[in-house]
Amino acid sequence: MYTEEQTPNNQAMDLVADTNSQSNIAFAEASGLNKPTLRRGSTGPTVKELQQLLSHWKYYFGLIDGIFGVVVEKAVKGYQHRVFLVEDGVVGDRTWQALYSGAPDKPTVKIGSSGEDVKIVQNVLKLNGFYKGSVDGYFGSITEAAVKKFQTAKGLLADGIVGSKTWYALSKLPH
Repeated sequence: MYTEEQTPNNQAMDLVADTNSQSNIAFAEASGLNKPTLRRGSTGPTVKELQQLLSHWKYYFGLIDGIFGVVVEKAVKGYQHRVFLVEDGVVGDRTWQALYSGAPDKPTVKIGSSGEDVKIVQNVLKLNGFYKGSVDGYFGSITEAAVKKFQTAKGLLADGIVGSKTWYALSKLPH
């Protein structure tokens, strides 16, 4: 269990107020976030930082008290769901990265790609009426057309490639 007595990094706290996800991504990548793993029972200023980040993304509405309890855990799981992470309520490197960037940390997928990340794309697009094919994990021409349709609807470059901007837009959809 993590308990901290130091004050949080002020540079990190200033970033919470910046809603430009691209600058957050750049900061997170450049800084190589080095945060402790937090879970229910953790306490201290880093938990306050977590609570502020969750509050910023509108997943936590409780007190910023530095106590990682059941309510914070539920908020973490909700945020993890939004950014396509394992919903375990534990805040490790990937969850910290997503909290600072506001976006999923996912690989680029395109024609010829296959696997779980393609299934995520297909499922989210299907749930939101952009994809009519089967959720089979293969990125073929039907998936590409659905991605292009989605990208056009969201004002993105309609190239049929799911990169960071498209992943971010997908994470905003119900899923």
